[in-house]
Amino acid sequence: MKYGKLVDIVKSGNINIPLYVYKEYPHFGIDLETFIFLMYLYSKGNKIFFDINIFSQEFFCDLKTIMKYISILQEKKLIEIKVIKNDKNIMEEYIYLDLFYEKISLNLIGEITKKEEDDSDVFQTLEHELGKQLSPIEVEIVKAWKESSYSDDIIKEAIKEAVMNGVANLRYIDKILYEWAKKGIKTKEDVLKNRKEFRGEKEREKNKKVDLFDYDWMEDDEQ
Repeated sequence: MKYGKLVDIVKSGNINIPLYVYKEYPHFGIDLETFIFLMYLYSKGNKIFFDINIFSQEFFCDLKTIMKYISILQEKKLIEIKVIKNDKNIMEEYIYLDLFYEKISLNLIGEITKKEEDDSDVFQTLEHELGKQLSPIEVEIVKAWKESSYSDDIIKEAIKEAVMNGVANLRYIDKILYEWAKKGIKTKEDVLKNRKEFRGEKEREKNKKVDLFDYDWMEDDEQ
């Protein structure tokens, strides 16, 4: 199917594509055309009467291509075809999207769980270094950090920096984050580079003082 025809199908308004589903589709192992067909089925509900001729007409596609999409979706375990006996005792085929819904749900649960674990990791690190449980106000401060441009890695490095300087409190950590943001320090690598440069400056200052102390003033006066 040509790209232009895919655009026409989407523009027709008969297919609803939720943003979160679109973001997840690369993980399904299917191409864009097959994904659009899956969304066509999704727009029809969970239980869809299997009529390949109707699919072909509504999706503006030939029967062979429709069967290819269905085969791929079955192989990827995104749809299931069941044969059901109707009220007139006649066997009919239906497409079910339960597998698709389960996969989407698992992906979303995985993302939420990962975020919760990451959040918990930052709070645990801070409580460990402060040696106490965070107060409600302190929790809100950390949440504010996370909701701004500060990544978890940067927050952890700021905590480490505060501990190294012997000032492990939220106000000092907040100041570190603020100063790093002004300098454009956004990643752990940036922090390590900044520390290295700072140590280099300290070392140069130390060497200057040593050179000054070793200068023979008496010899200079005699000359």
